[in-house]
Amino acid sequence: MRGVKAAVAAAGLVFAAGAASVAAGRLASDAALKVSPGRPLPTEPRLTVHSTAAGRITLTRAFAAQRPGIYGLTGEAAHAVVGNVLDGAPHAPDTVVRRLERVTHGTLEPGDKVWLTPNTHIGDPRTALGLDHTDVDIPGELGALPAWFVPAARDTWVITVHGLGTTREHPMNVMAFLHRHRFPVLDLAYRGDLGAPRPPDGLNHLGETEWRDVDAAIRYAVQHGAAKVVLHGWSTGATMALRAATHSVLRDRVAGLVLDSPVLDWSATLRALAAARRTPGALLSLAVRAAQGRTGLHGDRADEAAAPPRLAAPTLIFHGPDDTLAPWGPSRRLAADRPDRVTLRTVRHAPHGAMWNADPAGYEEALRRFLTPLM
Repeated sequence: MRGVKAAVAAAGLVFAAGAASVAAGRLASDAALKVSPGRPLPTEPRLTVHSTAAGRITLTRAFAAQRPGIYGLTGEAAHAVVGNVLDGAPHAPDTVVRRLERVTHGTLEPGDKVWLTPNTHIGDPRTALGLDHTDVDIPGELGALPAWFVPAARDTWVITVHGLGTTREHPMNVMAFLHRHRFPVLDLAYRGDLGAPRPPDGLNHLGETEWRDVDAAIRYAVQHGAAKVVLHGWSTGATMALRAATHSVLRDRVAGLVLDSPVLDWSATLRALAAARRTPGALLSLAVRAAQGRTGLHGDRADEAAAPPRLAAPTLIFHGPDDTLAPWGPSRRLAADRPDRVTLRTVRHAPHGAMWNADPAGYEEALRRFLTPLM
């Protein structure tokens, strides 16, 4: 009898430990599966505003604050745009001075907590860029998907797809460039975004299901006059674009792919997001397994989508070694495995989803060369 009681007690302890592990893994997986659009990613450190002056802002000295390029600067009630570090400007040893390009919303005061973000514009194409646009609804499998359509002369449209932690404001970084080159732009909000349908389980599937919203955007473009489309995605938006280009029934209409910081190894990205939220290392594997069970993510389907003969469209990838959220190793392998289709442009000193921000001129010149044969 004592042996039976001991066995039952041991089984109870194992069951309790197992249940606790499942709960812990589920909680840790929320770091990636419940990323809020428009909120800074947990990998982005908070900075403190120390002072502002004409054309200058002084921030806490941190690796992030010293990145080269142009970035949005977001606080709880403000948005601004900052340029490069001003090396000659006087400052305290624990601070850094950047060029303050403009304050687009609110005010910045000493002591404010802010984050660098890839978004350099807020609002819509008309208010932010002075571009005429139409608000359209794209019929998707879960309901209407809001999008901005910026018309232009060509019959090759560019469909833009934002990624983790951002909104459809992010693609406005390249929208003026695309408009100058006369490409119509369809800038998509997809499931989980503000104004778009909520996923049935309330989770981000890292592109595994969301790609069908890009498929819906391709159908809409073709039905409204596009002869071909170029899919330009960032982060998980790049993953969605890649899957749409290889799985859509209209994939023959995809003339090209532009993938910025693509998430090609979802488990590595999930681990990075969970770790950034201070998830103990022992729970990271549990978080991956929990995410797999909750979303149906299996293996590395992004790599599968890029394997011959699936990937037919010419592809330009912007990625670099400083992306800690979506390691660029898979991008390098994809370019090495598919030199007939894939070109990799290495961008250094850029965080996830911010390849344009680190070098706008270089990014746009590479984009121009890629798009010219597709015009």
